[in-house]
Amino acid sequence: MNPEKGSISIHTENIFPVIKKFLYSDNEIFLRELVSNAVDASQKIKRLASLGQYQGETGELIVDVKFDEAAKTITISDNGIGMTAEEIKKYINQIAFSGATEFMEKFKEANDANEIIGRFGLGFYSAFMVADTVEIESLSYQDGAEPAHWTCDGSTSYEISTGTRTTRGTDVILHINEESTEFLSQARLQTILDKYAKFLPVPIRFGTKTNSEPDGEDEEGKPKYKSVAVDNIINNTNPAWTKSPSELKDEDYLAFYRELYPYSMDEPLFWIHLNVDYPFNLTGILYFPKVKNELEIQRNKIKLYSRQVFITDEVKDIVPEFLMLLHGVIDSPDIPLNVSRSFLQADSNVKKINSYITKKVADKLNEIFKTDRKGFEEKWTDIGLFIKYGMLSDEKFAEKANDFCLVKNTKNESSTIKEYYEKVKDIQVDKDGNIIYLYTHDAAQQDGFIQTALNKGYDVLTLDGPLDTHFAAYMEEKGGEKVQLKRVDADVIDKLIQKDEKVDLALSEEESKKALEVFEKAISRQDMKVEVDALNEGDLPVSVTIDEFMRRMKEMAKTGGGMNFYGSLPDNYKVTVNGNHPLIKRILSASDEEGSKLAKQAFDLALLSRGLLSGADLTSFVKRSVEMI
Repeated sequence: MNPEKGSISIHTENIFPVIKKFLYSDNEIFLRELVSNAVDASQKIKRLASLGQYQGETGELIVDVKFDEAAKTITISDNGIGMTAEEIKKYINQIAFSGATEFMEKFKEANDANEIIGRFGLGFYSAFMVADTVEIESLSYQDGAEPAHWTCDGSTSYEISTGTRTTRGTDVILHINEESTEFLSQARLQTILDKYAKFLPVPIRFGTKTNSEPDGEDEEGKPKYKSVAVDNIINNTNPAWTKSPSELKDEDYLAFYRELYPYSMDEPLFWIHLNVDYPFNLTGILYFPKVKNELEIQRNKIKLYSRQVFITDEVKDIVPEFLMLLHGVIDSPDIPLNVSRSFLQADSNVKKINSYITKKVADKLNEIFKTDRKGFEEKWTDIGLFIKYGMLSDEKFAEKANDFCLVKNTKNESSTIKEYYEKVKDIQVDKDGNIIYLYTHDAAQQDGFIQTALNKGYDVLTLDGPLDTHFAAYMEEKGGEKVQLKRVDADVIDKLIQKDEKVDLALSEEESKKALEVFEKAISRQDMKVEVDALNEGDLPVSVTIDEFMRRMKEMAKTGGGMNFYGSLPDNYKVTVNGNHPLIKRILSASDEEGSKLAKQAFDLALLSRGLLSGADLTSFVKRSVEMI
């Protein structure tokens, strides 16, 4: 071959600064691109052999990654399809061409041709992010092919001449620049390969590693071991998501989970195996982790691959927001390696994938609920937050989830939303026909209110999760105009569910006015609005409650519900004095000093039951209680 110099056919003066500045956000991507190219070249020779287009022995296909710290080089080698000088000029110099496009056109009758699309072109040029000079040594699989050598120093000029390679395949040699010497490190390269090449379909060898193997027994009969150097193979070439679900057992899915997350302490609850080839290609496995009763959205737990090449763990536009709680892998050849946020947001396939995953997750949950309701209920503590999050953020998911979303009451009994409506609709109905769902956010703190409701024959839901203020509003909205949710401490029980029965006030108008004055003076707080009401004699003498609407708006403001105005307002409470309780008559008949002390004591007891008594007020209450004893 006559040595030849030329200019790379590109439309810009110099593409390399563009590559460095715009096309790649992280310079470690160069290794992913070059190893991916080597894998593609390996798969191509295998495919040609299967189609009868290559008669020789393919041998063991493997990609080697090596580095030489002294020479400041990194070399990526394969024994794949190789290239002639003309092919190098076409596929490397003329960026407008794609080796994959021509290859696919030639063998378009192959059913699995999508698996062997090459990416020579811009991906190859990412090498210049870290290298001053790049060389290619290649020998094509074609009979009589002459080895070719190509070199380029990062300008648009190149040289091509006869190469030195004697076996089929390609070496890409990077002469690392001064700014990128960090990559001339065993640990650094191992980390990058572990990240991007962990599941590539062709073995990736990165030097050797030392294994400990049995070596007989010592004089005492104890086993001996010896150190043996073996190939350091980076990847599992046949990960679980590439297999058919029928090939896998539960232990295989669990083993793969541990492979993905070796430092995870908990095993997943269950998983979904994704496998679709129309209207887009998608495979993967999504795992449901144990989610504690706090909003721990652990991003970067779902990994996105394209033909087993890792792309990103920023999957927000591919996976619905609420599914960010899941772990696992998604692999789609319809998503390019050099993916951008703008591409993801605009691509129609991505939108379809998003909808498909939502549907598959909802179907899987519904299937588990129907086939093993008891097991589903036992897992609710771990998956309830995730399901509620989905219902609040994704309308299509919510439509399906209404059939399996559970609510629990203070007796730890589970019902679906529909079942719960049927359970309370005839009992917890007020005089205007509204169906009232009572709930608590803290069963221990609100036990007095709960017991009062239970004594009335009512049921009380437990809504104590971080999203439950919003979920209460959701249940109200979807329950219809007659369904209302009221926290059990929002008012006295007879006001929460008002019936037609009227309770007469035992106090005269004058006595009622005096009781109001006594309590207002004893309490003397701007945030406490006092009223005297006619309740049952057996109810508490004094109750402290907070308005349902105001409290809910303030809680939504705290969790980013867009109610910031309410979040800045002070807390305001209502103090209900039960005019029919015997203690009130006693207060009215006592001296002013004694009556005030009793009123203050009854009020402090009400605060204490709400967990609202602290500091100096609590100290004063204890001292007064001792004196009264």
